[in-house]
Amino acid sequence: MIKDQNLKTILLVEDDQDLAELTSEYLMQHGYKVTVSNDGLSAVKHIQENAPDLVILDLMLPNLDGLEVCKTVRPSFLNPILMLTASNENVDEILGLEIGADDYLTKPVEPRLLLARIKALLRRASLSPSKMETVSNIVSINGLNVNDSARSVTLDNTEIQVSNVEYELLWLLIKNAGTVLSRDYIFENLRGIDYDGCNRTIDLTISRIRSKLGDNPSSPAIIKTVRNKGYLFST
Repeated sequence: MIKDQNLKTILLVEDDQDLAELTSEYLMQHGYKVTVSNDGLSAVKHIQENAPDLVILDLMLPNLDGLEVCKTVRPSFLNPILMLTASNENVDEILGLEIGADDYLTKPVEPRLLLARIKALLRRASLSPSKMETVSNIVSINGLNVNDSARSVTLDNTEIQVSNVEYELLWLLIKNAGTVLSRDYIFENLRGIDYDGCNRTIDLTISRIRSKLGDNPSSPAIIKTVRNKGYLFST
């Protein structure tokens, strides 16, 4: 195991004890500090008390399922949540993303893919303003204020709580205000891998941002959808 005083902390929420042990050992071998929770209620308690750097959240859990865990903690927990589902249907994955999960994988998960997704989410969460090319540290438009130095978002002087992935996507759109960004471009810039044409993470993240900003999805004024092309931050 790699020893480091500044290990990133991961909460693995998985009720299959054998799988949890194998997964936690693999992640610890790659330099992470892993805590395992076997049910939803204890997971909520751990997240609220310890604020791990990342949560790997199984969908099917005793006492409280993964969707309810995510829904419960997301208003105050802004670090990445990676949801795991054994379902072959998209409905649970979509619901997870809609209520605040940052990414999802379908079980069984290839360990190297899991590791790659974790690294991408943590890298994105730890981005500092000095690592980003910005046209301005503060953007103000129609009551919306985004301060990149503080990584804060306010609307009509009210602070808006956004997750890391929501902030990164919003700021990416702002940096390219007036330019249509394709899903492929957004996906590559936020995750470092190509958009496969099917993943709905981007669309659902846009939907969450619009909801928080009060941007009418039927006729959005802030983040516009350009049919068959992508998204545009309107100046």
